Amino acid sequence: MENIFKKKSHSSFSWADLGDIKGGRGDLGEEMPVLVYRLLQYTMLDVLTKDFGKEKANDYIRAAGHLAGTEFARNVLDLTADFSTFVFNLQKTLQSLKVGILRMEGFNESTGEIILTVGQDLDCSGLPITNETVCDYDEGFIAGILQAYTGKRYKVKEIDCWASGDRVCRFRGVVE
Repeated sequence: MENIFKKKSHSSFSWADLGDIKGGRGDLGEEMPVLVYRLLQYTMLDVLTKDFGKEKANDYIRAAGHLAGTEFARNVLDLTADFSTFVFNLQKTLQSLKVGILRMEGFNESTGEIILTVGQDLDCSGLPITNETVCDYDEGFIAGILQAYTGKRYKVKEIDCWASGDRVCRFRGVVE
């Protein structure tokens, strides 16, 4: 059997590479505890930080989030829906997948600027307060989703975070 991780360069991720999760996990099913997800994410970030420094490590995590968000949008969401329907479907999907509770606080049609919050966020809700934002993966994930839907490149920045003392994560997205 060919190793799917060695046959392609890192930039050729395909949704099909995720495999048949339902069929492969049988009795265990498709869900897993947040603990396991965070264990993967935060140990990966730690290794990248040791090798490349904090800023570059966060850039890599953000880039992975962007790729994931783009592929997620292309394979899970209806990119032909009107904006309100798209946001509603995104909210419903993220909640059903237990990623978090998405709310749109604002959208400027003329500039494309968007303000979103994610409550009970998979990445950080319940973390100790460190007075910093930590949801770099989410920044990329949201930017990838927005780019897939609008066709415009977005820069998304977390402006409030559970780890900075807030109870929701707030993101501002602007068209680059």
